[in-house]
Amino acid sequence: MVENLFSKKDLKRLILPLVAEQFLAMTIGACDTVMVSSVGEAGVSGVSLIDQLTQLFIQLFAAFATGGAVVSSQYLGQKSDEKARSAARQLLTISTFVALLIIALCLPLRRVILNLIYGGAGEEVMRNALIYFVWVLLSFPFLAIYNSCAALYRSMGNSKVSLKVSLVMNFTNIAGNAILIYGAKIGVAGAGIATLASRIVAAFVMIYLLARPSAKDKGRIYLEKLWKIEISFDIIRKILKVAIPSGIENSVFHIGKILVYSFMSGFGLAAIAANAITNTIASFSNIPAQAIGLASVTVIGQCIGAGEKQQAKSYGRKLMKEAYLGMFVVSSAIFIFASLLVRAFNLSDEARILATGVIRTCMIANIFFWPMSFTMPNVLRASGDVKFTMIVSNISMWLFRVLFSFLISKYLLYKFPENTAFALYGIWFGMYIDWIFRGTCFWIRFHRNRWLNKKVI
Repeated sequence: MVENLFSKKDLKRLILPLVAEQFLAMTIGACDTVMVSSVGEAGVSGVSLIDQLTQLFIQLFAAFATGGAVVSSQYLGQKSDEKARSAARQLLTISTFVALLIIALCLPLRRVILNLIYGGAGEEVMRNALIYFVWVLLSFPFLAIYNSCAALYRSMGNSKVSLKVSLVMNFTNIAGNAILIYGAKIGVAGAGIATLASRIVAAFVMIYLLARPSAKDKGRIYLEKLWKIEISFDIIRKILKVAIPSGIENSVFHIGKILVYSFMSGFGLAAIAANAITNTIASFSNIPAQAIGLASVTVIGQCIGAGEKQQAKSYGRKLMKEAYLGMFVVSSAIFIFASLLVRAFNLSDEARILATGVIRTCMIANIFFWPMSFTMPNVLRASGDVKFTMIVSNISMWLFRVLFSFLISKYLLYKFPENTAFALYGIWFGMYIDWIFRGTCFWIRFHRNRWLNKKVI
């Protein structure tokens, strides 16, 4: 009988720090939103619109990190540590290059981009968005480095490092917000500068940890001679084999979300603010399933690299059960305390009531559909089955989320013309239909076992 690649203790060591890291990031993010809300609803809305836009680019970095983690995990499962280290160098090179390219393209065109996407958001909201966008763009290279290094540590089964660095990054961010928003009183610019500073700190700490001499003794992946640029097109091709479909999937997904939010901007300031707060609070319910999705890249990737297909299937089932359990516990708590949580934000009565109602519908949908829709595809990607997840996600995004969000919200606008903010429910119900479709497709794919025949290396 073949020995299990991961014991229960190994899984706990991998997953629990990831849960803590995700919870920390969400908590600090919520504190960030509360701090920005002191500027007023226009400040919250401006930051929210940029956060939705920059998620498009952040998902590109996540796609590269996923590609690097899958390749590194499969090499580690194959006991090819030197190739895993080479994959680490290539990942850092290409992700940093892409981040610099985004700055070069977007910084001079930032006003054109925002007017094109959010032209109906209002002058004050747009002014705040433009200010915040500059600082967030400048932080991208450092975020790309941090994400890449965190993915490499996870591929080794060590998620404690990224948790500790995340602590440093997030507390730097919140301290910067406190000083610059409350102390210097520079509004959304303070939030942007704090974000940039925190990501610079995180990137340098991660590089130091992977490049220091003792890294050779503490992990199978480490960095040497960072000043020497080495290009391995064979390994880059393998990373891109995962990263490009994942990047297309994530990018098209967020382009669709941005399109949805662009016509939502006509629902009024209360709807935009309520949506921002709903996203912040609702994201907490995703923490367990999201963390398990990250862990699955390491677990499934190493199983596939070692040729243990049955273990991959078994761990896939086990991880999904844990994701659903965690989702149920957290979503139920948020559903019960939704009204109390919303009161922590500086919202008008209309926005507060709207946010509470939307959050409760989201928690019900999360419990049943979110893990299958967003945790399961990471199990498939870890084996290299990235084209299937890309195709399903793109079809579902445009056919269900975009189209149905538009149709349902338009119907609600027609039905309740005196309360345009109520149309926000249409956006979210279109999203739930999207989750149901993609989750069903991924569940069928998993149980038919075709994903087990995929391999990246």
